[in-house]
Amino acid sequence: MPDSTNRPKIAIGADHAGFHTKESIKKFLAGQGYEIDDVGTASEESVDYPDYARQVAERVAAGRAQVGILMCGTGIGMSITANKVPGVRAALAHDVMTAHMAREHNDANVLAIGARVVPEEQTIAIVREFLNTAFAGGRHQRRVDKINSLDKEKVPGTS
Repeated sequence: MPDSTNRPKIAIGADHAGFHTKESIKKFLAGQGYEIDDVGTASEESVDYPDYARQVAERVAAGRAQVGILMCGTGIGMSITANKVPGVRAALAHDVMTAHMAREHNDANVLAIGARVVPEEQTIAIVREFLNTAFAGGRHQRRVDKINSLDKEKVPGTS
C-alpha cells in the first residue's frame, strides 16, 4: 500500500446487491488508513444503481476523491453509468489481472466489481491491486488522451 501521506481519498458506493461487499471493502480500506467517502446504499433494500454510480463518478471527476469503487450485482451497470460522467474512466474488473491492467494501461480512476460475480474474499485482492498499480504512461498516455478527448466531442449528427 502507498504510505499514508500519498493515499488517495476513495469514494465508494453500491446498490443493494453490492452492499455487503462494499462494507467488507470499507473495513479493509479503513484498516489501511484510507479516507473513505461512502455515498451509500446503507442496506440490502432495493435501490437504483445509477444513483450511486453517478455520485461516486462525480466526486472523482470533480477531484473530491481521487479514486472511486463501485459494486452492484455484475458491476456492468455501475461501470456503464460511471463512464457517462466526463473525466471518469471506470473499469469493470473480475480478477487481479484486469484490475492491474485497468490502472497500468488505461489509467482507470473508478473500479467496478460485480458482487454476484466475484467471490467476496477475492474483492480485497482486486481492490489492493487496483490501488497499488501505477499508470505506465508512455504509449498508453496517447490512448488515454484519445479516450479523454471523447468527453469534449459532440456526437456527429447531433446539435
